[in-house]
Amino acid sequence: METLIDWVPGLIPLRLKDFPNVNQTTDPNDPLLNFVITEVARSSKASATIINTIDALEHNVLTSLSSLCPPIYTVGSLHLLFSQLPANYTLKSMRSDLWKEDPACLYWLDSKPQNSVIYVNFGSITVLNPQQLIEFAWGLAESKKNFMWIVRPDLVQGENAALPLEFWEKIGDRGFVARWSHQEQVLGHPAVGGFLTHCGWNSMLETLCNGVPMLCWPFFSYQNLNCRYVCEEWGIGMEIGGDVKRDEVGSLVRELMDGEKGKMLKKRALEWKEKAAEAVGAGGSPSLNLDRLISEVLTV
Repeated sequence: METLIDWVPGLIPLRLKDFPNVNQTTDPNDPLLNFVITEVARSSKASATIINTIDALEHNVLTSLSSLCPPIYTVGSLHLLFSQLPANYTLKSMRSDLWKEDPACLYWLDSKPQNSVIYVNFGSITVLNPQQLIEFAWGLAESKKNFMWIVRPDLVQGENAALPLEFWEKIGDRGFVARWSHQEQVLGHPAVGGFLTHCGWNSMLETLCNGVPMLCWPFFSYQNLNCRYVCEEWGIGMEIGGDVKRDEVGSLVRELMDGEKGKMLKKRALEWKEKAAEAVGAGGSPSLNLDRLISEVLTV
């Protein structure tokens, strides 16, 4: 799984384990693999390919894809474009949360110093086993850092995500655990200084656009690839090993929040935040591409 693959057009050198799980098979008749092959072949017949990304993030990939796909329209980051709509615009939201938000999250963040909180959220569908839940819990508790952790009721496979009493006694007011949050608002809060994430694409863009460095624990599929780019190409994160250990979690949280490497990652994350803001500004490619998409494809 550590074998380096350096011949995929547009991609940085990747380890075999960085590829989506569907590619990690030796069976040429694997149903999921063949489904992906079929759908990729069909995409060449589409009128357009629309991607929620920023040109500067994936320039080489987009260049390679342009020779294989229909006209590509990069319109990311969508949430930044959405934020530029007039205040009286009738579209209230384009969000698709699967869980009800806990507004107390933001009140708790208001009580914490700037850049002092690590936000932890593994998304809508990631599941942990009971041991992973405990290792993450004690890693966060023993890091001695403030943290806000989103623990969905179904976060642990096959059972309730119950945390031990000793954990609650240990963290006191340093930690806040909620079922769900308004992630964009959390990542944009001045108290948040880091994000422990599963590396879902929406989370990646929201984090990058807010200038927040990351600890990456990819769960499955394309998240492994996202993690590789976050850590090796964009320089805004560090990876947690798949076999979660509390000592590693605690150590990496401390390094991200207070260490020299954490400071470098924060600096780089703020640089990407500026690039993202410039991209969606007046005359930026996302706005121009959205206009082109409407005039060249949707109204033809």
